[in-house]
Amino acid sequence: MTGEGAGTRADVHGIVVAIDGPSGSGKSSVSRAVAQRLGTAYLDTGAMYRAATWWCLQEGVDLADQAAVAAAVDVMPLVMGIDPAAPTVHVDGTDVGEAIRTTEISTAVSAVATNLAVRAELRRLQRVVIAAESSASSESAGTSFSGGRGIVAEGRDITTVVAPDADVRILLTASEEARLARRSLEVHGAADAAAVEATKDQVLRRDRDDSTVSQFHVAADGVVTVDSSDLDFEQTVQAVLDVVEHATATAAGGEGTAR
Repeated sequence: MTGEGAGTRADVHGIVVAIDGPSGSGKSSVSRAVAQRLGTAYLDTGAMYRAATWWCLQEGVDLADQAAVAAAVDVMPLVMGIDPAAPTVHVDGTDVGEAIRTTEISTAVSAVATNLAVRAELRRLQRVVIAAESSASSESAGTSFSGGRGIVAEGRDITTVVAPDADVRILLTASEEARLARRSLEVHGAADAAAVEATKDQVLRRDRDDSTVSQFHVAADGVVTVDSSDLDFEQTVQAVLDVVEHATATAAGGEGTAR
């Protein structure tokens, strides 16, 4: 993944939807569905940090050595597949889509995600992708996945640091109880007391660690909060689409919708 800068909003016409939120809030699955409905690209920035963690472990880098981790990530041959119907993650030609979801990576990723030099590099790459998918340039639109229609990007820092000028910025949240139940279903296939307890440390510790370098529990100015605690998946997707439609209609002076 390479590119030159992110440009300015003046040369952008595709929609940029930025979605942030705590672990287990449904960011990834909801963002993918929203991107499919809108016909845009989809970028899972959390997967980039997981891929960086996988790469460092693969290369034998000590995750406690911040300089070594940053140096490894600087040369990481990462390719993000941004088709929301089938997003992929390849590092050095290897499909790591499943490997980066293992407990080993989930346990180790915060050491990489809290590395400020790593965050700076991955943010740069994220801005390059966002710019390419939303650029009005015929050259960019012709080579981008979405054809310049835009992108739904989700993960830490998206609404405040990576894309603070996104057309739509959403904080997707849910109660701690709901988030733990969803993540335990995802990881263990059950949401009983034992499964939730087994998931609790992973979810809450990750949020605690990441909160030292990123704010994702409270919506920043201009960011719309969508609380999915009492919503099912389809209702959450629709709630996000409603925010997108309202924002785009307002920007257009009441004319047109996002769908």
